[in-house]
Amino acid sequence: MPATPPVIDIRDVTRTYGEGPPALADVSLSVRAGEAVAVLGPSGSGKSTLLNLIAGLDRPSEGSVTVAGLRVDGMGEARSAEFRRTKIGMVFQFFNLLDDLTVTDNVLLPAQLAGLPRAEARRRAAGLLEHLRIDRHADAYPGRLSGGERQRVAVARALMNRPALLLADEPTGALDTASGEDVRELLAELNADGQTILLVTHDLRLAESCATRTVELVDGRVTRDIEHTPAVTR
Repeated sequence: MPATPPVIDIRDVTRTYGEGPPALADVSLSVRAGEAVAVLGPSGSGKSTLLNLIAGLDRPSEGSVTVAGLRVDGMGEARSAEFRRTKIGMVFQFFNLLDDLTVTDNVLLPAQLAGLPRAEARRRAAGLLEHLRIDRHADAYPGRLSGGERQRVAVARALMNRPALLLADEPTGALDTASGEDVRELLAELNADGQTILLVTHDLRLAESCATRTVELVDGRVTRDIEHTPAVTR
């Protein structure tokens, strides 16, 4: 039986902007289904550039980016937007929830954009809210929730279209200690259930607690790539 192709396959990628040094320099990275990979590095190391290339929000100057079997680097804007709706979920540092919509309506947005029938979308949203233990807030507005609860809503929204890959950009960066621990446990649980995750973070505790692998970037180059057992008990 042939090996399952990786969810992320980045080959010899360089990204330059103007005349300065490259944001990424000859980076290759493969992420298998079911892995939780934490990308660490100082500011300016290329972490955000890498995330944007994987999400199809940017294009490499050289090399190729394949995600869920699709060549992302060659997509036009419309195809790239469809790719983000159907193949990946994104979680951000500051949640990016719409404060004038309820929790349920925020979670429903990706399904509406993807054209999922309304009844099926509502069933799926209700199931996610229950699974992520925020169903009691289904009719609340995000401004009334704690930071950890808002990030759970953001994760539910990101999972709405059942993506092959969950991308998380500093998911604990705006949270207090208790809420940050809540999100660390949530990401570990999602990965234990089989969700492939790539997260960019400065939070060493997040990497140690929920990642199965840590990749370090310095000056746009991979300097370390280590597999390990997460500290969170599963």
